[in-house]
Amino acid sequence: MDTFKQIETMGVLAKNASRLMASASSISKVNSLNFAADAINENRDKIIIANRIDMKEAKEKGLSSAMLDRLMINDTRLTELVSSIRSIATQEDPIGKILSEWTQPSGLNIRRVGTPIGVIGVIYESRPNVTADAAALCLMSGNSVILRCGSESFNTSTAICNCMTIGLKKGELSLDAIQIVPTRDRNAVDAMLSLSNYIDVIIPRGGKGLVSLVQEKARVPVFAHLEGICHLYVDKSADLEKSRSVLMNSKLRRVGICGATECLLIDQEIFDDFGVVLINDLLCQGVEVRGDLLGQSVDGVLCASEEDFGREFLDKIIAVKVVNGVKGAISHIEKFGSNHTECIMAEDNASVEEFFQRVDSAILLHNASTQFADGGEFGMGAEIGIATGKLHARGPVGINQLTTFKYLVVGDGTIRK
Repeated sequence: MDTFKQIETMGVLAKNASRLMASASSISKVNSLNFAADAINENRDKIIIANRIDMKEAKEKGLSSAMLDRLMINDTRLTELVSSIRSIATQEDPIGKILSEWTQPSGLNIRRVGTPIGVIGVIYESRPNVTADAAALCLMSGNSVILRCGSESFNTSTAICNCMTIGLKKGELSLDAIQIVPTRDRNAVDAMLSLSNYIDVIIPRGGKGLVSLVQEKARVPVFAHLEGICHLYVDKSADLEKSRSVLMNSKLRRVGICGATECLLIDQEIFDDFGVVLINDLLCQGVEVRGDLLGQSVDGVLCASEEDFGREFLDKIIAVKVVNGVKGAISHIEKFGSNHTECIMAEDNASVEEFFQRVDSAILLHNASTQFADGGEFGMGAEIGIATGKLHARGPVGINQLTTFKYLVVGDGTIRK
């Protein structure tokens, strides 16, 4: 069977499964998720062995340290994965939930209720934990899902998906509700993007190249997550110790995730003392700092090119720009940002309010690390990604963002005059 035909067959199965999932009971979905979490626990050794194979191949291909970090699965990360699935299982079931209700003068009672989207296609790179998170979120929101992992995580993702299928079987739900593309053939991506008869929405999770490709070629609606070019702006009113702590966490907690700060903006009024301290903190931690002309006045700071502003490094590298107050920071973000996540460090409420009102990104933070840009940290259990578009879903895509709605209208022999 050629790749397109194989994906089309998966689409047919997923569409049929989605009809069954739309009416699945909350208890069946919860049970399936907990059974899947149990299966991951019971198959830890198999998953870790599969990951070692992927890691070996990735190192031979010369993947960057950040990509290797995203790919790596160990016992701690499996524990976090299991916890994430169980957390999703505790979320309120959005299907059938009354979102609003009213009665018209005509006597019609109208309810807007949550319903599944249908079939979700998830195309992702490197991070095998997306396999479990995406599958669990789609299951809990009453959807079916077709997963297309990156070739570098093929063995690990397949092993994890097998555990999710065990959960479906034990929970007595359709085994076709969670499918993973069983080939590394790149044509599988093109096939999914053209499958508008069966796939209702595509969610790309990966680098700029992948997301741009999906947006360009998709004949299916897309929840876009282009890049995580996150900025941290330090205002003249900022608290020094808060800023030092938040900056270190924002950049260094995990440099290879989309919520890592890639650009530090410093108010020019505090650069000579406050700003120099922050830059030296970064240099002391082994971060390569690429600065503008004023930033280069600090020993150890390299010259930033125009391309370094608006670049997702996903590494121990950061761009630094000195700006003219909050207005300068906003102007820079408007030009170079990706509408993902931005932070302002400030104690002046007027500066914070202006930043919050004028910056048009999915997530804005005040005095808090950009690494909080995560569905789990938002109380969503987990997320498939951070949507940077403006339609339907924006910010962390959790179970509620994987639903739509319909209107239930009740009359009593009511006719229109």
